[in-house]
Amino acid sequence: MAEHFVQFRVEGQAVYGMIHLPEGKGKFPAVALCHGFTGNRIEAHRLFVKMARMLAANGIAALRFDFRGSGESEGDFEQVTVSSEITDALAALDFLRKQPEIASDRIGLLGLSLGGCVATCTAARDGKVKALVLWAAVADLKDLSERMPPEARESLDRQGWIDFGGWKVSKAFYEDAAKIDPLREALRYDGAVLIVHGANDPVVPADHAHRYHNAFQCTKRLHIVSEADHTFARLSWEEEVMKVTLDWFKAHL
Repeated sequence: MAEHFVQFRVEGQAVYGMIHLPEGKGKFPAVALCHGFTGNRIEAHRLFVKMARMLAANGIAALRFDFRGSGESEGDFEQVTVSSEITDALAALDFLRKQPEIASDRIGLLGLSLGGCVATCTAARDGKVKALVLWAAVADLKDLSERMPPEARESLDRQGWIDFGGWKVSKAFYEDAAKIDPLREALRYDGAVLIVHGANDPVVPADHAHRYHNAFQCTKRLHIVSEADHTFARLSWEEEVMKVTLDWFKAHL
């Protein structure tokens, strides 16, 4: 396998990532990985690194990238919105399709948490994504505002941003999120989707997975990981998630 640092530009800003290529000569199917809110292309307990390397070891290329304002990519987190991340993900798909080693008609998407919402919207708008996998995906963005404590709401209204554990989250982020309905976008996706969720997810309840499963009208499967948390932070959970994900991409790309 080969791993290369890559970059592409979106609206004048550099997006940095890592591409993982299988052994041999292409053209290979490929998957782009969309990280979660305040995450990066490595993700919790190196989950994205492990998944990308597993894909490459099984003949599927993978692109891990940092959304603008996250990880090492250019931009400030204060400018991040769900829409900006969808724009970045669409650009990542375009970048992948232009690589000489990649089969441009065999592209998949994987998204974790808010990245799952982004991946859903991206797949629906792109129209050419063959296989989609959602890990602990957010299905209802209205929850973001509704669950905000009163003091955070006051801060948002007064200064236009809140301090979210050291991340400056703008009022524009919440205003943009309120306009996006991933379940409605899911209706437009006609590929094959695997929905994976932890039964005991304390961040995004498993109900979100069932709502996605009801919304998609294409080839679909729901896989609930017994007792698992939001990022599948136990070796047995991680192994289960990565195996079912690999099997899905092998079957549908």
